[in-house]
Parts: sequence; C-alpha cells; structure tokens
Amino acid sequence: MNEANRCKLPERLNNHEGKERRVGVEIELSGLGYEELVQHAARLLGGSPVLISRYVTALDTDAGRFSIELDSAPIKDLDLADERLPQSIRELGSHAMEVIDFAAEKVVPLEIVGPPLAFSRLALIETLVDELRELGAEGSRDAIYFAFGLQLNPELPDLEPATIVAYLQAFAVLYDWLKARHQIDISRKFTTYIEPWSSRYTEKLIADDYNPDLETLMRDYLHYNPTRNKALDLLPLFAYLDKELLAGYVKDPRIKSRPTLHYRLPDCDIDNPRWHLSTVWNDWVVLEQLAAHPDHLAELRRLYREAQTFSFHNLTHSWRETTDHWLKQHGYV
Repeated sequence: MNEANRCKLPERLNNHEGKERRVGVEIELSGLGYEELVQHAARLLGGSPVLISRYVTALDTDAGRFSIELDSAPIKDLDLADERLPQSIRELGSHAMEVIDFAAEKVVPLEIVGPPLAFSRLALIETLVDELRELGAEGSRDAIYFAFGLQLNPELPDLEPATIVAYLQAFAVLYDWLKARHQIDISRKFTTYIEPWSSRYTEKLIADDYNPDLETLMRDYLHYNPTRNKALDLLPLFAYLDKELLAGYVKDPRIKSRPTLHYRLPDCDIDNPRWHLSTVWNDWVVLEQLAAHPDHLAELRRLYREAQTFSFHNLTHSWRETTDHWLKQHGYV
C-alpha cells in the first residue's frame, strides 16, 4: 500500500470523553463462497471462527469481534431440517439446501461487519480489502444485479445539536460531489437504499438561522425522511438519542441504536484495483473537515442556496462542478 492510499485522519479525532473516535465498517461482496470467505478472513485478521447461526460466523480478533454473514435474513433463518416439518420434506432438506446455498452465494452479498475501530486503525480494513481483492472478491461492477455497498458508521465527536447539525449541513452540500466521487454503480442507482434527503428538508437545514434543540432536530428530520433508505441514515443515531421519539415516526426492528452516523452511499468496488477503503474514507474526511470549520461551511451553504436560483451561471455549471472547484481552492482536496 503506498502513501497515497492510506486513510487520512480528521482534525476532530477525539470524542467528548477525550478518547479516539471509532468507526464501524460494513463491506458487501461476492466472488467467494461463504466458508471460503470465513477462512480467509480468519487467516487475514488473526482469529478463530465460531458459528453463531446458519450463515453467521463470529470472528474474535485483537481488534474486536468481526461478523461474517450472508446478507439475507430469510436464507439465514431457513431450516429445512426443522423437526416441525413433515418427514418427506426433511428427507429432501439437505439436497434442497445445497441448491439454495449455491444460488444464494451467487446473487446475495456476503457481508463483513467490523467492530468499532479507532480511526487510526483503519489500515487494518484497508489491508483486508486489498488482500480479499487478490483472492477473487468481487463488487457491484461484476454483475447488473449486484448492488453492493461499503458502509461507514463514524462516531460523532459529541452529541450536541449544533455538532450534529454541522455534519448534516456538510453532507447536504457535499452530496452531489460525494455521489460523483463514488461513481455509483448502475445496480445501486436503481435501488432506494441511497436516496438523498427531501429537498424541503435540505432547504430548512441549510438556512443560516437553523439552530434547533435536539427534539426539534429529530422531529424536523423524521417529518421529511421517516426511512432507513437514505444515503446518510440518521435512524441509528436517533434510536440512541431518543428511542421513544423515533418510534413515533418509524418502527423497524433493523434499526440498531448507536452514537454514530450511518453512511450508506458508497459502492463496494472491491475488484477494481484502483479502489480502496481509503478511496471512500478520505472523501468522508473532507466532510469531517468542512463540518469542523464553521466559516467555510457557512460560505458553501450560501453558494448552495445561490445555486438553486435561476441564472446563466447555474445553467452552465453544475453544483458538483462548483463544489469541486471550491474544495480545491480551499485546500480540502
């Protein structure tokens, strides 16, 4: 791995307790069989695999517990050997499961779910991704029906409303730039997993006088975006902050409570030799840096509002181009 591929660190490296911030990484991929992936991950990460349930394996390592899963609850829970089933079905069960397993591993992503890692330890995931590529791992570009993602769950530096708002504003103005940088594969463009926020919400969010308390912040977001299927999903954070308030808008057992953002936008392009975890992470750090500089964030918000008006400049320049120029001019990229 050369220096250009290493994961950068943001200025705000510690949380409100003075501890280094952590991030969870989720990687969806194909190209390897389930057992093959488990064995490779165990060797590369240095852990002993323990089968938790069908298609769910825990891997305890020095860095924490990784989970290797088939990303499909119905298939993971399927048990044709269940004694409650008729004997005739159970007798055919093992053969049927072999067929189901073969088909599932061709079209359903395998997923590596990492533990919360200190930002400075992301080289571990960078190396894992690069080595799995060499072993034959494939990402979204390999087939039209693949829609594999690489998801980040970065811990916030603190949970003050003003801090959260700064991150949301930074994401809102950088969304088009980030989407272009990740070159979203056509298979994911047709899914609902990475939708932008409601335009009416974004308009409210980036106003100069938007300074909500925590309850207002949550209610504003949930009024316009009551779903997990957003490129930056806030529901895990809201479940951590106020589970009862969240339940008034969204009830979904898949929501996991945690003091993090849930960044769902990037593809997993693991079979592309020019793509690395740091390709995604370093773009996220641009958002981190923008959120940490109020004057710059205010300026880019102003430009974003101006870009929504009718003018010759706006007809001949995209917001993505304007963002890219501004970020280069101010030393962010």
